[in-house]
Amino acid sequence: MRQPPKKFVPHPFPYHHELDLTIEKLTNLGHGIARVDGWVVMIPFGLPGEKVRARIHRNHKNYSEADLMEVLEPSPDRVEARCPLFGTCGGCQYQNLSYEKQLEWKQQQVAELLKHMARIEHEVLPVIGSPRQFEYRSKITPHFAQPRNGQIAEIGFLADSSRHRIIDVPRCDIAMPELNEALGGMREDIRANASRYKRGATLLLRASQGSVLTQSAQIATEVVDGVRFEFQAGDFFQNNPFILPAFVQHVAAEAKASGARFLLDAYCGSGLFALTCVKHFEHVVGIEISESAVVKARHNAEINGITNAQFTAGSAEHLFAKAVHPAGETAVIVDPPRAGCGDSFLAQLFEFAPRAVVYVSCNPATQMRDLVKFSEAGYELTKVQPFDLFPQTRHLECVVTLVKRGE
Repeated sequence: MRQPPKKFVPHPFPYHHELDLTIEKLTNLGHGIARVDGWVVMIPFGLPGEKVRARIHRNHKNYSEADLMEVLEPSPDRVEARCPLFGTCGGCQYQNLSYEKQLEWKQQQVAELLKHMARIEHEVLPVIGSPRQFEYRSKITPHFAQPRNGQIAEIGFLADSSRHRIIDVPRCDIAMPELNEALGGMREDIRANASRYKRGATLLLRASQGSVLTQSAQIATEVVDGVRFEFQAGDFFQNNPFILPAFVQHVAAEAKASGARFLLDAYCGSGLFALTCVKHFEHVVGIEISESAVVKARHNAEINGITNAQFTAGSAEHLFAKAVHPAGETAVIVDPPRAGCGDSFLAQLFEFAPRAVVYVSCNPATQMRDLVKFSEAGYELTKVQPFDLFPQTRHLECVVTLVKRGE
C-alpha cells in the first residue's frame, strides 16, 4: 500500500480507504457529495443517485475527499464524455452529465446559495442554455512549463485538482474549431523551436471573425446583438459569443422594465452592456476605474455611431461622482469580478440609491453574499435568471434584478 503524505490526517478514514457510497447531490464546485454516518465525502465526477466506490486521499476538519474508483450503479443521466481527457484535465466537470441535467443542477445550486447565503426565498428561473454545448469558447490560453533538456513536454491546461501540473491537451472540445486548428500548428512550432524558450509560457488563441489571433495586442472583433466591439485579443471579453445576444437582451430588458430613463453601467469594461442597452434609454453613462477600458468603450461607441452614451474613468473612492442623472430615474448595471462588489463600491451605490440595479455575476456565491447588503439597503429582489455561458463546466453567469422599495 502506498504510504500517505506526511501531512495526511488519518481520521476519520485511513489513507486510500475504499468506501461504497451513494452520491446525494453536486456542490457548486461540481463534486458529488456522499455521507458516511453524517460525515461528508466529496467525490469528483460522481453523479447524483449513483452508487460508487471511492478511495479516500484527504481528511479535513469536517469532510473528506476521495477519488472515484468505480461507478457501481450509474445514473440514467450519465453520458459518455466527448473528450478523452475528461477527468484528467481540470477544465470541465460535467461532460459525463446530460446537458439537460447540467442546467437543472446549476439552477438548483443557485437556489441553494440564494436560500442559505442571501437568506431569501425567491424563485430561480430555469437556466438559459447555450446554443452550443461544445465548440463555443472563443478564447483559450494553454500553458507549458520551462523546457527540460532542450525539450518542451506538455502543452495544455492544469490537471484536475492541481495548481501546478500541466497535462498535454492536443485539442479542446469546448473551444471553437478554428482555435483547435491553429493550436495544432502552434504546438508543433513551439516544440520544434524549444531553444527559443528559457522558461514556461502561456499561449493565446482568440477567434475573431473567422481568423485566430495569437498576440495580446492584436485587435479582435465581436458583433453582439448588432453592435460591433473592437478590443485587444488579450483583454477580457465574454468567451461564448453564441449565447451573448440572449444574455445582453435580458440585461437590457430588466433595466428597461424598471421604468428608468437613464442607465449607468458600472464596471463597464469596453462597453458590452452599455452599448447593447443604449437603444432603450435616453442616455447611458459607463464608468470604469481603468482609463484604457474607457478609451476602448468610447472607440466602440464611435464605430457604431452611438451618440447617447458617454464613458468616463472614476476613482474607486468617488465612482458615482460622475453620475450625471437623477438616481430615481436611473438603473445601474453592475458586473464585478469573481470577488463580488467591494464594500466601498456598495456604500457609494447605496448612497446614490438608483431606481433599480441589474447585478450580473460569474460567481453566484459572492453575488448572494452581496444580496444581503442590498436587502439591508432597501432593495427588493424581483428576478433571478441564470445563464449557462460555460457548458460542461461548473461555471455560470447569474443575473439578478433589484428594485428600490417604494419605487
